[in-house]
Amino acid sequence: MSDTQKPDRPTAPAAAPTATPATGRTRALVRVVLGLALLLVLLAFPLYVDATWLRVGEFVMVSAVAAIGLTMLTGHCGQLSLGTPFFMLVGATTYATLASDPVAESGLVALGWPPLLALLGAIVVSGLAGLAFAPVAGRVGGIYLSVATLALVYLGLYLGQRFSELTGGAATGRPSPAFDVLGFSFTTAEPEFLLLGVPLQAPERTWYLFLVFTAIAFVLATGAVRSRPGRAWRAVRDNPASATAMGVDVARTRAGAFVVSSAYAGLAGVMTIQWFGLLKADENEFDGSWSITVAIGLLAMIIIGGLGSITGAVVGAAFVSGFPLALNVLVPQVGFLQDLTTGDGGFTPVVLTAYAYGALIVLLVIFEPGGLAAIARRLTHRFTRATTR
Repeated sequence: MSDTQKPDRPTAPAAAPTATPATGRTRALVRVVLGLALLLVLLAFPLYVDATWLRVGEFVMVSAVAAIGLTMLTGHCGQLSLGTPFFMLVGATTYATLASDPVAESGLVALGWPPLLALLGAIVVSGLAGLAFAPVAGRVGGIYLSVATLALVYLGLYLGQRFSELTGGAATGRPSPAFDVLGFSFTTAEPEFLLLGVPLQAPERTWYLFLVFTAIAFVLATGAVRSRPGRAWRAVRDNPASATAMGVDVARTRAGAFVVSSAYAGLAGVMTIQWFGLLKADENEFDGSWSITVAIGLLAMIIIGGLGSITGAVVGAAFVSGFPLALNVLVPQVGFLQDLTTGDGGFTPVVLTAYAYGALIVLLVIFEPGGLAAIARRLTHRFTRATTR
């Protein structure tokens, strides 16, 4: 058979396009530029906006810290938990007990520790509380763990009301101790301090304090998910049997993720009572700072932002926690919103936002299960491809 008579050989399929080093560098540069721009905006924000909007942003940061801890547990380790509000209550109560002045807090347990040391103690105690639950968290998963952790919310409701000498009870509560470092208060206006000619009052100082807490939580979480423990979490999430075959201790890995998430919740609890200025036990399990409603809201945050995305958890917190507060501020200022929420339709800012993020969750689950983080990655990929061309 001549060469011209030889049958055609099947051609190999074209190789899928791979990311070039230039593309990777462009993506990294885009992330760095966007991160620096966002940091500058957040640092300058208190100097130019009203204190009301600072309060909105501060509450978003409180929720963001709790959501970051939950997305490491649920998004990376695959452990569905509803117990975050309980560990927030543990952290808040520990901080109030350790940092309160024994003289001023008569009738309540108060140890008078320095606030920074009390903060670290609250984080450690919350982590230890998570460690106490580790035998359950390490061996139970899925819906069973969610039911088990839901019981923690009821336990927190009982303990908060029972030990009123620690929490102040559900009726009056106890004031949150001020947070100061080396004599500089972050929750009051003393001593007087000017930044670029702008006096820093309590809202501005609390903003910067919460920004530091959130930034530290974000950086540590990003490092954790990229490290060896983070890879072990994802291996356990994807296939526990395969993870065991590779030498990963599944029970210990799950327990470790639960401890880390509990410590983050403890920090969020301290930030919560600093934001309210008060530690108060819930009166029922459905309404309050440590309730089932808070647990469901945190799950909504990490689903909207994208399970497993640290940045997505922050964005989800901004939408779920910030949107209702922002609407409360905007309603008196925007005509059609005022007409909508003052009519007979039963609409309030809380109801409107519940409809909004409920609809968003449904749409994301149907059309983009990866959440807002997946949409952002797709847009970034298209931008970098266009830039490298």
